[in-house]
Amino acid sequence: MAVPIDGTSGVVGRRVADEALLDDVDGLNSTDPGGMLRFTASAGAQVRESAALAADANLGMLSDEGRPRAVVIAGIGTAGRTGDVLATVAGPRCPVPVIPHRSSGVPGWVGAADVVIAVSASGRSPEALGAAQAAARRGARLVAVGPPDSQLQSVAEGVRAPFVPVPRRAPARASLWALTVPVLLAARALGLVKVNEADLAETAARLDADAERCRPAAESFVNPAKALALGLAGSVPIVWGSSPVASVAARRFGDTLSTNARYPVVTGALGEAGRGRVGLLDGVFGGLGESTRDIFADPDDDDDQSESPTRLRLVLLRDGGLNPEDDADEPFVVEERRAEAVQTLADRRGVRCDVITAEGGSALERLASLISVPDFASVYLALAHHLDPMAVPAVSEMKELSTT
Repeated sequence: MAVPIDGTSGVVGRRVADEALLDDVDGLNSTDPGGMLRFTASAGAQVRESAALAADANLGMLSDEGRPRAVVIAGIGTAGRTGDVLATVAGPRCPVPVIPHRSSGVPGWVGAADVVIAVSASGRSPEALGAAQAAARRGARLVAVGPPDSQLQSVAEGVRAPFVPVPRRAPARASLWALTVPVLLAARALGLVKVNEADLAETAARLDADAERCRPAAESFVNPAKALALGLAGSVPIVWGSSPVASVAARRFGDTLSTNARYPVVTGALGEAGRGRVGLLDGVFGGLGESTRDIFADPDDDDDQSESPTRLRLVLLRDGGLNPEDDADEPFVVEERRAEAVQTLADRRGVRCDVITAEGGSALERLASLISVPDFASVYLALAHHLDPMAVPAVSEMKELSTT
């Protein structure tokens, strides 16, 4: 049995995952004192609440000046991911460029013909505040999304710009849907996306259903998130998405694996990976490592763990082709052929592969179906190592060192 390790930053955890803990509800609760599992389960409620808040924010005024030249979504971290979601849901035939922006200020070309959407879970991130202030100076239309009574709200109110007051009920990384829905509805007001109330309702229902499937009381053999977490334990995860929608979900999984479980991870689009990164499957953590693995080794034996090489674990997110008539960058058959090819390559090299296939009738619901289970899996993986997913000292220290 693995013994607890005291890290140099005061973090306590276990090198080897404790599989039994995931089926011990009381143990999970004590290891997750901040309630990250509960926050993750609130995704469906976030969709509903943010949709109602956006409806009261007078986003309709955005259409008064017509279609913009471009839309810039400014934010960092989870707030920055909202721009990726919007760009993907808008699709390749969006009539104007949709540009995520993750640094302070705005691109030099932004002016009165453009719209800037500033997003911040805290309402005080330098990136969102800087973008909002720069948009105001340049005469661009501004929309702001953040907590009520925040610095970001003050900037927006100072130029009479729409502000969607999203209460901070969870850590930023567990607030993706709370921040994303207002961004999508602002884009709808501008005529850039076709997200409707039915899409939002179905997405919220999908997130609720996945939260039920992934609940702590559901045992590992019926809980897809626990099963995924146990499969990833002790590995270097590679997460690839077969389509633009799936690629956004892959990068989101990378975010949560890094922050919640503290795992190094490679993420991206499968099309791009096929031009080079697929070579990882042949390397010392892939086929070479698997060729020397002792299949009879005890995974709970610390000595076996220290001698066996770290291995890759591939997670493939597939869009599913439920809406092949949707606008796409490339034919659906190309995405499917590529996904089948990488699964074959992994199998030939002995690299384990988990496949999650999207479900749902809209791009937004399909995206939700690819994000929800991995979100839970990242938390369960942290807990299996006896790590508190809420306590990430390096993040706080990085902020302190960067601002002093």
